[in-house]
Amino acid sequence: MTDPIREAQRHGQAIWYDNIRRGLLTSGELQRLIEQGVTGVTSNPTIFEKAVAGSTDYDDALADLSRTGKSVPEIYESLAIQDIQDTANLLRPVYERTNGADGYISLEVSPRLAHDTEGTVAEAQRLFKTLDRPNVMIKVPATPQGIPAIRGLIGKGININVTLIFSLDAYEQVREAYIAGLEDLARAGGDLSSVASVASFFVSRVDTAVDNLLEERIRQSSDDLSALLGKAANANAKLAYQAFKDTFGNERFTALRSKKARVQRPLWASTGTKNAAYSDVLYIEPLIGPDTVNTMPPATLTAFLEHGTVAATIEQGVAEAQQTVEELEAAGISMEQVTAKLLDDGVRSFADSFDKLLANIDEKRARLLAREHAHPGVSIGDSVVDVETALEDFRQRDLVGRIWQKDHTVWKPDPKEITDRLGWLTVTDMMGEQVPALEAFADEVWEAGFRHVVLLGMGGSSLGPEVLRQTFGSRDGYPELLVLDSTVPAWVQAVTDSVDLERTLFLVSSKSGGTIETLSGYRYFRELVERAVGANKAGEHFVAITDPETPLERLAKEEGFRRIFLNPPDIGGRYSVLSYFGLVPAVLIGLDVATLLERADCMREGCASFVPPHDNPGAWLGAVLGTLAANGHDKLTLVTSPSIGSFGLWVEQLIAESTGKEGRGIVPVAGEPLAAPASYADDRLFVYLRLDDDDNAAPDAAVEALQSAGQPVVRLDLKDRYDVGAEFFRWEFATAVAGANLGIHPFDQPNVQGAKDQTARVLQEYRASDELPQPEPAGSLNELLSQARPGSYLAIMAYIHSTSEVEQALEKLRRTVTDRHRIATTVGYGPRFLHSTGQLHKDGPVTGLFLQLTEEHVRDLAIPGEPYTFGVLADAQALGDFQELQAFARPVARSRLGSDHGASILKMAEELG
Repeated sequence: MTDPIREAQRHGQAIWYDNIRRGLLTSGELQRLIEQGVTGVTSNPTIFEKAVAGSTDYDDALADLSRTGKSVPEIYESLAIQDIQDTANLLRPVYERTNGADGYISLEVSPRLAHDTEGTVAEAQRLFKTLDRPNVMIKVPATPQGIPAIRGLIGKGININVTLIFSLDAYEQVREAYIAGLEDLARAGGDLSSVASVASFFVSRVDTAVDNLLEERIRQSSDDLSALLGKAANANAKLAYQAFKDTFGNERFTALRSKKARVQRPLWASTGTKNAAYSDVLYIEPLIGPDTVNTMPPATLTAFLEHGTVAATIEQGVAEAQQTVEELEAAGISMEQVTAKLLDDGVRSFADSFDKLLANIDEKRARLLAREHAHPGVSIGDSVVDVETALEDFRQRDLVGRIWQKDHTVWKPDPKEITDRLGWLTVTDMMGEQVPALEAFADEVWEAGFRHVVLLGMGGSSLGPEVLRQTFGSRDGYPELLVLDSTVPAWVQAVTDSVDLERTLFLVSSKSGGTIETLSGYRYFRELVERAVGANKAGEHFVAITDPETPLERLAKEEGFRRIFLNPPDIGGRYSVLSYFGLVPAVLIGLDVATLLERADCMREGCASFVPPHDNPGAWLGAVLGTLAANGHDKLTLVTSPSIGSFGLWVEQLIAESTGKEGRGIVPVAGEPLAAPASYADDRLFVYLRLDDDDNAAPDAAVEALQSAGQPVVRLDLKDRYDVGAEFFRWEFATAVAGANLGIHPFDQPNVQGAKDQTARVLQEYRASDELPQPEPAGSLNELLSQARPGSYLAIMAYIHSTSEVEQALEKLRRTVTDRHRIATTVGYGPRFLHSTGQLHKDGPVTGLFLQLTEEHVRDLAIPGEPYTFGVLADAQALGDFQELQAFARPVARSRLGSDHGASILKMAEELG
């Protein structure tokens, strides 16, 4: 088996780790990486900010420092200094073994000094002296004010990591500053051999910026510039390496080399891939060569270790690199302008992260002093022993670490639909880089005059956006979002009646690109839009969100969609809310998607591989969910503050579709009206998501009553609505852990496909006879409920149009069932729930009772190009689902509602015995 790190070293490249936090040190994880061959570490304010905000690593030290009366900046520096010194100590053997050529850790001067030469010099000197380690580098940005600071600091014998280099011109100034600094040091009689420096040349961000400009030009002209996509960054780096060779091979440096001066190695930074269509080692494999460093973020290092190919590549394709730059210039894309903006953006981003870091320290300081225990609001009775046992088992098996290593044996011996379904672990890295492009797209949509956005999608493509829509609404001035995830004609018509087609943008959202409901909706609205604006302009009203190389991508290209967003293909639909599937609709209605992603990143830091399971919020929740479900508390009942009430819709799909298989699983209960404690049996686990902003409306008293009655309760606190970003990641991680705890494969959904196949068979019968087959007679709700036993639940499957009257009637029906039968109730609208809880219904615990509600279609709608209507499709899906439930021997009743759906449902509630 090849060892990519050692192989890269044989070609003259050092591999560094672009990540730092205390848990890496205390857990032994960094030592393990060093033993694997990692020879250096880099950090930046963004990394440190997420580590402090998102983990418990610093809580004890932060609390202790707070009690001494230190200010927030003093607390930050104390924390950072200790981390850097401890890391330098771990790397010291590398430093000594290589005679000072390697083994470095960097600490950045305050980003607020990026445009202050004298301030940078003074700060760098102070930090270098305070750190008091020979293998520490001080990071200084390559701003116009930073360049003279670099010379001054090198001249004083201080090791410098020059950061934020994007352009060849800036890199030339950096090299000149380094050599001039060495000459100054030599004239002063200093020891040149004791000084080391790297020039951090940023890579992937160049592609992100250039690709956005290329795609804009491709859309606006007939020129085929697609061959240039994904080429600028590596071309820029290869040309930089040629400049490095010229400088450090000339006579001027030869004179310094004779005095034991070291070359200033190019360090390839920002090497994580930011585009799902590109290789995850795109910025590693082509940039290997002598006297170089590649600093890799965790996901990229994992990918490199898994499948990286190592060869001396840095000097391959230099002529092509030059040609790429020339072709970009010819296309009107100035690398000088692109890189200048990247430098400005980089300085601003680090400064913003530094400010957020200080704010997070201030906030966390107040919380820690006010609350000392790890899991407030938790009361799980005797199950606490079993949960602690599970957490210890996780620790011994390194379950969390293996999840991050994408080890499929955490769940099953077969890697199918596991190893290629774990992209959600790191997708926020990629999406964070796409925020400027997403915001630019939102501006484009506004400027084009769109005032409504209609999302056509199902399951994972629709439920996340629906939660964001209900939680945040549209910001003032931004389009209104409507989500259509139904084939019921009345629902389709309601959306049609709510929008002005000439000012509506449609998001056609499907991972597979072949979802029948989504494509039917597209055909219907495409025809309407063509009538409204003309066939030539209709494509500008549609956007595709899909995986690469799907039928939807091909359709979008053929039919001239305004934009195609290709999602990372290694993410399952229900885990996709923090990818394009959730973020495109979010940014269009004015959400601050950068903040949403930052909150998710902070939670991800808390769930990192080296965080002990008991302190890991995702692993801890997963242990609770899995353990209590195994102990009979398998009805996960979600209680929320009103403003985040829709969050349960998303959790419902995540939990049901992930765990409902092999006759086991967790039954998520969302939106159930709270009842008195006496109405609940002993099969419940209540999880209360409490939003601080909803103090007056929060159901605190009802939850406290449940807890007092001995029901197991877990409370999760959100400080504001953007914390749903953190909860998205927490629950994804917890679900994966719970699946491992229960011995379930959490990433496939075999019975979802079964329901689709059954619908296809019903439609085939319709094509042959021009009518749907008649379902077998089914009993009444009372007859169905007579089969209720301890641990049963009632699933109401409503193939009807949702209205406020229907919602109120269903709430009344659920409350009545709970009060009279003490069983849990769920509600799912068809066919939406077929992509959600449908998996659980067929292959989960054999405890469900199923009530199917359908309606007469007063006004039906044609689906262009199909022999059947929306009404026929909806009825076929209901019938197929009914037949599937019967095939699985599930108790099922069926009721065709009258014209007044609400009244019909209320009558059912009244007739319950």
